[in-house]
Amino acid sequence: MSLATETDAPQRVGAVADSHDVIRVQGARENNLKDISVDIPKRRLTVFTGVSGSGKSSLVFSTIAAESQRMINETYSAFLQGFMATLARPDVDVLSGLTTAIIVDQERMGANSRSTVGTATDANAMLRILFSRLGKPHIGSPQAFSFNVASISGAGAVTMERGGTTTKERRSFSITGGMCSRCEGMGKVSDIDLSALYDDSKSLNEGAITIPGYTMDGWYGRIFRGCGWFDADKAISAYSKKELKDLLYKEPTKIKVEGINLTYVGLIPQMQKSMLSKDVDSLQPHIRAFVERAVTFAPCPDCGGTRLSEGARSSRIGSVNIADACSMQISDLAEWVRTLDEPSVAPLLAALRQSLDSFVEIGLGYLSLDRPSGTLSGGEAQRTKIIRHLGSSLTDVTYVFDEPSIGLHPHDIQRMNELLLRLRDKGNTVLVVEHKPEMIAIADHVIDLGPGAGVAGGSVCYEGTLDGLRGSDTLTGRHLDDRATLKKHVRPATGQLEIRGATLNNLQNVDVDIPLGVLVVLTGVAGSGKSSLVHGSIPAGAGVVSIDQGAIRGSRRSNPATYTGMLDSIRKAFAKANGVKPALFSSNSEGACPNCNGAGVIFTDLGMMAGVATTCEVCEGKRFEASVLDYHLGGRDISEVLAMSVAEAEVFFGEGEARTPAAHTILHGLVDVGLGYISLGQPLTTLSGGERQRLKLATHLAEKGGVYVLDEPTTGLHLADVENLLGLLDRLVDSGKSVIVVEHHQAVMAHADWIIDLGPGAGHDGGHIVFEGSPADLVAARSTLTGQHLAAYVGADIPG
Repeated sequence: MSLATETDAPQRVGAVADSHDVIRVQGARENNLKDISVDIPKRRLTVFTGVSGSGKSSLVFSTIAAESQRMINETYSAFLQGFMATLARPDVDVLSGLTTAIIVDQERMGANSRSTVGTATDANAMLRILFSRLGKPHIGSPQAFSFNVASISGAGAVTMERGGTTTKERRSFSITGGMCSRCEGMGKVSDIDLSALYDDSKSLNEGAITIPGYTMDGWYGRIFRGCGWFDADKAISAYSKKELKDLLYKEPTKIKVEGINLTYVGLIPQMQKSMLSKDVDSLQPHIRAFVERAVTFAPCPDCGGTRLSEGARSSRIGSVNIADACSMQISDLAEWVRTLDEPSVAPLLAALRQSLDSFVEIGLGYLSLDRPSGTLSGGEAQRTKIIRHLGSSLTDVTYVFDEPSIGLHPHDIQRMNELLLRLRDKGNTVLVVEHKPEMIAIADHVIDLGPGAGVAGGSVCYEGTLDGLRGSDTLTGRHLDDRATLKKHVRPATGQLEIRGATLNNLQNVDVDIPLGVLVVLTGVAGSGKSSLVHGSIPAGAGVVSIDQGAIRGSRRSNPATYTGMLDSIRKAFAKANGVKPALFSSNSEGACPNCNGAGVIFTDLGMMAGVATTCEVCEGKRFEASVLDYHLGGRDISEVLAMSVAEAEVFFGEGEARTPAAHTILHGLVDVGLGYISLGQPLTTLSGGERQRLKLATHLAEKGGVYVLDEPTTGLHLADVENLLGLLDRLVDSGKSVIVVEHHQAVMAHADWIIDLGPGAGHDGGHIVFEGSPADLVAARSTLTGQHLAAYVGADIPG
């Protein structure tokens, strides 16, 4: 063999390996995808665009990222896979060229009220070690500084067998934890108003219990009637002390009702477990409203809301204890950590500095480590998840982002763009689902899905460069360069809402008059105090409808009909038309198919392999018992009604025998926000982020109120959908409502009658009103970051 031949061989091998430069998807049919095929270049930044519900997330998350995760899981032993979440193979013919996928989505970081920014990012774990090593006086191991570990001790005899003889030895143990014993590490103590739980003039059978979900038609009715501890027909006011104690406080007790093993739990312990142990903001709207009405929360008097025991607070490094460190703004905490110079913990200090500096670099330096993670917005949660990947040495990884621009001011978007490009330039593949033109502009490759949403979407409309997209005739291409123009004439205010001395979070004693009867936009960089001002200072009482960024949560049994409350009126209409009980028309109650319990599918658990879901043979996926489908309203049975689109149902319930005004009002609101294409019975788990946002908006629009407060309503909306939203906001104002919007989208700012800009920075550098006036005045002044970006957006060149 010649020398030339020997040197050629490895070059050919290298060339073959380097040829795998695309992720190839063929025949993808997940959710609404219509057998699509795409080639995604590796080590490039690819942006996926299209209207909300067009199939972007189905392609990126449910197909590419899901298969990557599934294949990684399969590399573990069957024993380990038995302990891991089982993932089904996506509905796709071919997926090749996949690399390890790291998903950075918008999901909230956990609704557990014990979770904070510090615990979720491991910064707290490092701080606890630091204080256990350097804190004076020394009080114990790192768990002595954890508010999730209680101090416990015990002693007793232990029986052991040694050499055929039985011996008893006395043993004792002691664990020193950092949990405050008064509030059990929650930072708050709660007081429950019993009168909000039940109406004592009624009996259980008469519907005395007023807690959401506690109806006598379902399981709770069976439990209360079958436990035998009280008479379900006796008014609660006539209960003996023991009966009332059993109703309210009885600990979990096994009972048998009609041959079925059930567990009885008193109302208070059940509330503690199902509602009060979760972050209030993560609860469904009707449950959150009940909790806010029935429960009062106050900072714990023993720990002052720090969650920590007196011992944990007594140990200090210099003059700072761990509670002080966690309450500092992270940018300040990073400066404090830099002042520490102790060789014995040098590696720990270096790792802690890197973690805290990453917060600052990504624009979250205004947070504190003791901030409950459930209170973070979707955008803040996503950026917090990015932190652990910033300093990673991994390359050839696929990073998957879901609208990283959410919650970001145009000034902050530039920083996020730099971060994404940095990840790409390290040799990684970056996939981004996005709507904002500023982020689409940095793409190496663009894949546009559509042309519409839901059943009208799921096709690839365009694939190529940004310039090609701009010249294409797709909906995204036509709207890419859209620029809202400033209003020539703004509406005059009809009154004003006075806010005086606002100091919540980082607000610096703010005084401001918010005009009423017009469209007001509050803006400013992330962390400047916008949400604190509207949610903390505007009274959420009568006449104020507040729509925040809280995520919609629901299982596959939840759908638009159940979430909006529309199904209650539909069930009552069916019951009245057929002379039967409304519970028959619920797939979660008496009307459920007995074979699949109303799920419509039968799940077969295959251990460490992905479970299989097969359509129920008895109900054929309709979820209801056959006898229930014999009852009709307007010629349709309940399963046919739930299969209708919102637009079709609006017509159906608006006239004729099926006329149901309560349902029609909600359906009209859904059509108004552009959700006419989704079906009433579509599981919430299949809706995109933008669809969920609009579903929540439509639900609240049905409420009666004179002032609407909307927190970033453009979240998840395509450029074309933003136009529809602006029309909706105009209709609200023209009907006599006052609309206050917290927004970063320049199209909404330009459309405002009045702008209030907060800043100038974030955290303690913000909290001031830096501008009040019309959008035209803001652009003319260009005195703030918002003014400069809005001027550039509307085409007014900034001098200099």
